[in-house]
Amino acid sequence: MEEHYQPQQIEASAQEFWNQNQSFCVTEKPGTEKFYCLAMFPYPSGKLHMGHVRNYTIADVITRYQRMLGKNVLQPMGWDAFGLPAENAAIKNNTAPAKWTYANIEYMKGQLQRLGFGYDWSRELATCQPDYYRWEQWFFTRLYKKGLIYKKVSGVNWCPNDQTVLANEQVVDGCCWRCDTPVERKEIPQWFIKITDYAEQLLNDLDLLDEWPEQVRTMQRNWIGRSEGVEMSFRLADTISGQPDHFDVYTTRPDTLMGVTYVALAAEHPLAIAASLNNPELAAFINECKISSVAEADMATMEKKGVDTGLQAVHPLTGREVPVYAANFVLMGYGSGAVMAVPGHDQRDWEFATQYGLPIEQVIEPVSEDQNCDISQAAFTEKGRLINSEEFNGLVSDEAFEAIATKLEQKGSGRKTVNYRLRDWGVSRQRYWGAPIPIFNLPEGGEIAVPFERLPVLLPEDVEMDGVHSPIKADKEWCKAELDGQAVEHETDTFDTFMESSWYYARFTCPDFQDGMLDSDAANYWLPVDQYVGGIEHAILHLLYARFFHKLMRDEGLIDSDEPFKRLLCQGMVLKDGVKMSKSKGNTVDPQELIDQYGADTVRLFTMFAAPPEQSLEWSDSGVEGAHRFLRRLWKAVAGHVNAGEAPGLDLTQLTEQQRDIRRKTHETIAKVSDDYGRRQTFNTAIAAVMELLNDITKKADHSTSQGLSVEREALEAAVQLLAPIVPHLCHSLWQALGHEEPVINNRWPECDTSALTRSTVELVVQVNGKLRARIEVDANADKESIETTALDNENVVRFVDGKTVRKVILVPGKLVNIVVAG
Repeated sequence: MEEHYQPQQIEASAQEFWNQNQSFCVTEKPGTEKFYCLAMFPYPSGKLHMGHVRNYTIADVITRYQRMLGKNVLQPMGWDAFGLPAENAAIKNNTAPAKWTYANIEYMKGQLQRLGFGYDWSRELATCQPDYYRWEQWFFTRLYKKGLIYKKVSGVNWCPNDQTVLANEQVVDGCCWRCDTPVERKEIPQWFIKITDYAEQLLNDLDLLDEWPEQVRTMQRNWIGRSEGVEMSFRLADTISGQPDHFDVYTTRPDTLMGVTYVALAAEHPLAIAASLNNPELAAFINECKISSVAEADMATMEKKGVDTGLQAVHPLTGREVPVYAANFVLMGYGSGAVMAVPGHDQRDWEFATQYGLPIEQVIEPVSEDQNCDISQAAFTEKGRLINSEEFNGLVSDEAFEAIATKLEQKGSGRKTVNYRLRDWGVSRQRYWGAPIPIFNLPEGGEIAVPFERLPVLLPEDVEMDGVHSPIKADKEWCKAELDGQAVEHETDTFDTFMESSWYYARFTCPDFQDGMLDSDAANYWLPVDQYVGGIEHAILHLLYARFFHKLMRDEGLIDSDEPFKRLLCQGMVLKDGVKMSKSKGNTVDPQELIDQYGADTVRLFTMFAAPPEQSLEWSDSGVEGAHRFLRRLWKAVAGHVNAGEAPGLDLTQLTEQQRDIRRKTHETIAKVSDDYGRRQTFNTAIAAVMELLNDITKKADHSTSQGLSVEREALEAAVQLLAPIVPHLCHSLWQALGHEEPVINNRWPECDTSALTRSTVELVVQVNGKLRARIEVDANADKESIETTALDNENVVRFVDGKTVRKVILVPGKLVNIVVAG
């Protein structure tokens, strides 16, 4: 066997073998336990970065381990190919987004193949391909007919530079997160899916996901934001022509209702807009709010501003009139766009009231001495006992909740209700590079879903980008269509790319199925995904939308499971010099250069060894070199063993003590690594355990006897099998070198021989008055008396007990002997 490790040749050979034998192509095998492992598919940006490498290596290691357990394992790969970055890159490079995207896919696919990931490439898909988005369009029309889709004019965050809508989370300091352009508030027609109809299911079913990180489940619970409260109406003292005579508010603290001193409307509220027609100050304020951030983090810290609308609202219980303000801390998109303000018991309301000289009244008092209350300095926000609240005085907050809710219901002014922070999902975008929304707009107004036989609505790919207008919005011929002899127009908005990423995992189970969105037999065999791997940054939007889509597909009869992902692993970031790798910081590392220099297995080994998968990984050039040295040592150890001669087979009755030690270490390592791979998913400690085993092998190797070679053979074969998921190319070659015809990927995971763990002797710590004085080795079956004698006869122990009285000897079996002396 060649003694020098040559990764480029080894890796090319292994990959050629896998390709020729279609090693990772799988089909459904009823009766065989399946395992579906999936890493979040990439956006084809051009080149892989180390974050990609880490993510996909983790998933590949899990996949290969599960395969060696004898399961029918699926690991597919595809491309989240639509999106605004492709448009911007196409404009910059004077090309079409499709051409740019497909070129990137081809290059990145080559990089993934060089890393040896065990993907079933026969299932590859790209979301920009018509045979994918056709079924997404069909599903949209089904939801539309069910009443789960609607269109309404909505206030959105609008980036005038990118010419598209931004989510609240994409507005940073009032500017677009991509291009730093000041964001505007704009009213445009938008398509929505009623995710709020599934809010209770999405919340309750989080309890089923006990193999998800608790942090992710908590983030989703908070995002869904279930609360119990009271919805009530405030009547206007004087109405505005053409406007309702009241508005609704929702509160979780009806116990504070008697402390309302003003109410606040969102700047976009119809009443505020109507009042601004004769109020220049209010009109200017509303315009100012159109360009301010509505991201929650920004709203929590920004200065609270508002303008008196001139309207007065009537308190629903007392009949007292209170002023109505338009305020920048109220959002139209949350609840009714109106809040009751209780400055004595809400800090935000207190800050606003203090700034504008509005009354601050206390209606809740503390009920315990450790509660501090001075509303001249800050709002008292805790629950307590009601005061200054007429008939409700003396009630504690929870009692008052019920009493005030009942009174409002009796007066026809309110009711108890459950509310959700979650808003319906706006799925339309004004960009070009996305799946067209399958809607015909009718000439007399209104719309109709595109019939099934007219799907897909194709997105033209051979286009010119001017950086201003969407090509399909500018192309009047593309917009034109006919339905039943009537002229109609195609909807020119495209889907939010979260639509594509919300069901791709299911399409992977049947990517070539032409008769429907999913082949239910295949989908129900593979789903749910057993292991999903991706970044914590996707904890809310992608993972929530995928859960929602899964339930929609279930209710359409396409699948029979309730959740898409059984187990979730969120890998940490890759850092360099303590900060996340990024092009803007100039601290990136090109994976391709490392592969060329060290080989893919070294890159894989380093990414798995440097940190547990959930933690951030600090990049280290020396760590990469160390990983490469270890692989050379392993190669050399196997070469030395193979070249030393035949290993005839183990005869357990003929083993020396040292050989039994090696065998025990081998099976201890198998037990530990199996637990690290499966239950704990701490692959770094698994690697460390194999490194320890290799150290033992090289120190204690005995090539002079047949049993010495046999024990070493067992240990080296175990090491190769245990590392095969992490460094598959190297282990493919080493397994062959050790005399096996069947490839290691088809070999079963090694099992621990518990009988090998039995020790003939054990090492015990000896203490004198609690201080370590010696270590002794005794027979594993030695009785207490003989252990005490051995401990007391130890030369170093004698020095500390000589001339003193031994009061007692304490034995902790298998661990220590503590000798207590006096004098």
